Amino acid sequence: MASVDLIDVRKAYGDHEVIHGVSMHIADGEFVALVGPSGCGKSTLLRMIAGLEPITAGEVHIDSRIVNDLEPKDRDIAMVFQNYALYPHKNVANNMGFALQLRGLPKAEVEGRVRRAAEILGLVPYLARYPRQLSGGQRQRVAMGRAIVRDPKVFLFDEPLSNLDAKLRVQMRGEIKELHQRLKTTTIYVTHDQVEAMTMADRIVVLHDGVVEQIGSPLELYDNPANLFVAGFIGSPAMNMVHGTIRGDGFVAEDGTPLPLGRAPAGSDGRQVIYGFRPEHLSLGGPVSTQITVIEPTGSETQVIAKLAGQKIVGVFRERISARPGETLSVGPNLASVHLFDAQSGHRLT
Repeated sequence: MASVDLIDVRKAYGDHEVIHGVSMHIADGEFVALVGPSGCGKSTLLRMIAGLEPITAGEVHIDSRIVNDLEPKDRDIAMVFQNYALYPHKNVANNMGFALQLRGLPKAEVEGRVRRAAEILGLVPYLARYPRQLSGGQRQRVAMGRAIVRDPKVFLFDEPLSNLDAKLRVQMRGEIKELHQRLKTTTIYVTHDQVEAMTMADRIVVLHDGVVEQIGSPLELYDNPANLFVAGFIGSPAMNMVHGTIRGDGFVAEDGTPLPLGRAPAGSDGRQVIYGFRPEHLSLGGPVSTQITVIEPTGSETQVIAKLAGQKIVGVFRERISARPGETLSVGPNLASVHLFDAQSGHRLT
């Protein structure tokens, strides 16, 4: 196992820079997820750590050693790709042990490592099968097993669950997390699915246009987003945002609708802000009147899409709601969970 450090890492294609000075420390044995929308640079960053993409500037350290100029095979990392990348003409055992065979390890040691990895992943009954005889989840386990047998210092996962159906993604999510808890290997996991990151990672790095927006534990990002982008990206459904102005110790939306506010930041009277609250932080029977647009019952909860101050909001309630679209619903946000963001900079006000 090893720590990973990125120091002012940059990536440019010609004159176009796509990674803008990323720095972070990933502790030994930590599970860190890189999240962000498509094109934010998360996979590029992972490929630079792996050595599959040259670094334009900055340094990558693995186990306190600069690896900028090392070949991927010399970095002591193992990567699991989105598309499995299995050899169709080799069975499971040979797919998992092929890299060890190339190293010239004794046959008995290769078989022993493959067997141990297969036991961890529940693949022992499938060792003689070929990839075409496996399900998508089983193929992904083989790809993970191929990484495990190498006993690397760092695991790198590049959106490994994207090709699986929703139910299998949830299952594999738990298996990868359990695997990390057993092996304690430093893991960097790239995904565009923030729920995946929230449920699996010790810490999350939120990327946007090649810049780190915030780094923190899942609940730190959920409870205290640094800016509008993080607030809108972390959490499902996304945080509600209402534009308006602070008046005294209250908030007034653009159409004049007042919304409750525990206490405004000092010296903010007249400041244009965005009033943010999460759908699950609304309760029924509050002082705010909304007009229902859509009701989506899911059984365990009811999701309501409504209009507030001329803007669309979403509420998630544990109660069963009998109201119909077009009717009025009175709600109230949990004042302790309301966030204010500066309308110009997007930064959260404290």
